[in-house]
Amino acid sequence: MTANPHYRVKSVETIVAGRDVQGRLYTLSPEDVIPWHFHSEVTDWYFCLSGRLSVQTRAPRKRRVLGAGGTYAIPPKTAHRISNGGDDDCRFLLLQGVGRYDFQAIRP
Repeated sequence: MTANPHYRVKSVETIVAGRDVQGRLYTLSPEDVIPWHFHSEVTDWYFCLSGRLSVQTRAPRKRRVLGAGGTYAIPPKTAHRISNGGDDDCRFLLLQGVGRYDFQAIRP
């Protein structure tokens, strides 16, 4: 399991890490959750590769479940929560940029 100060998931592999852009390949187990948070400057671009990826936002309040080939973008300062939306592992590519990366945890 991969640790982050705010959450743990099955695995995360950094694909690219620059000053204002980063890309990571995630695998979420069915019970894995990336808790509510937002980013001050970067847009999150999600690309579901396999399984089902659940993306929730607060304002506007939405829930999208992406299957393989599905994409979704979350702009800066938008509270969101990411989880596995199915019964099998979910793999997705997350591209973040352009801007300074931060992870601002918020209460559920």
